[in-house]
Amino acid sequence: MSEEKTFRAYSQQQGKEYAQLRLDYNESLYQAILDFQKAGSGQFDTLIDIGCGPGTAVRHLAPNFKNAFGLDPSEGMISTARSLSTPEEGIRFEVSSAETLGSELETPIPEESVDVITAATCAHWFDMPSFWKRAAKVLKPGGTVAFWTGGALRVDKTMSEHVTLQAVIDELDEQLEDYLLPGNWLTRDLYRRIPLPWTCPTPVPEFDESSFKRLEWNTGPVSPSDYFFAKKQPLPPAMIELMLGTASPVTRWREAHPEAVGTEKDVLRIMRRKLEKILHDSGVEEGKELVHGDMEGALLLVRKKAT
Repeated sequence: MSEEKTFRAYSQQQGKEYAQLRLDYNESLYQAILDFQKAGSGQFDTLIDIGCGPGTAVRHLAPNFKNAFGLDPSEGMISTARSLSTPEEGIRFEVSSAETLGSELETPIPEESVDVITAATCAHWFDMPSFWKRAAKVLKPGGTVAFWTGGALRVDKTMSEHVTLQAVIDELDEQLEDYLLPGNWLTRDLYRRIPLPWTCPTPVPEFDESSFKRLEWNTGPVSPSDYFFAKKQPLPPAMIELMLGTASPVTRWREAHPEAVGTEKDVLRIMRRKLEKILHDSGVEEGKELVHGDMEGALLLVRKKAT
């Protein structure tokens, strides 16, 4: 099992805040998953989204499948996902882990019954060798595993003060380093070092290494789309403060500094004030502060062998 306990302990209220502040992903990411599966077995019967949180990704993909499961080890997240869903969506939300993929449920997910397994910004918390072994069992031949993550926040270079604004973001990353777990380092590296079926200590031979595909956003001159999230919009520093507050290193920092939470000494409040000052000094009026930018991202795709 993963060493990550932050999200597992989330209450339903924390789950709701997470749902409100975490952005959905760009349509190009979802389409890349569907295209990859279409080029494989071409079957779209059953989807599992593991680490589903409040259900953002599974809700987007579910209309393409006959059956959809949202699984998460956090009861608070599953409660939130259920509260945000309607019966018409037809998504079954259950408490389960990446290492079991629904095998322990009262009505277990059968082996070789799943076409696509997705994991949005959470695979870095999996026990990857156990996940790959279990995924090999539940996937149909030719089925897809797709997981992705966001990385560093990047200020748009069209902003005149992008260098100093980026320096504030980078400084925050340095301040949070003591609160990073190994999984957080995997996201910073955009999953370049995450264990794959053929790099695990005991390889999982059911997966086709030649099918492996990696797509990246905002790491070079070419991306699958102009931005990683669903829409590109400038954000006030106050909103950046709220959004980054859903990150697990920030949660752990605040647990270690409860006296600073909600004050001007909070690590994110300090960042926010610095961003606001840079913008004010550049001539931006108070109340009109906006930061243009996006996040680095990566999507990894691989198929189970057809036979």
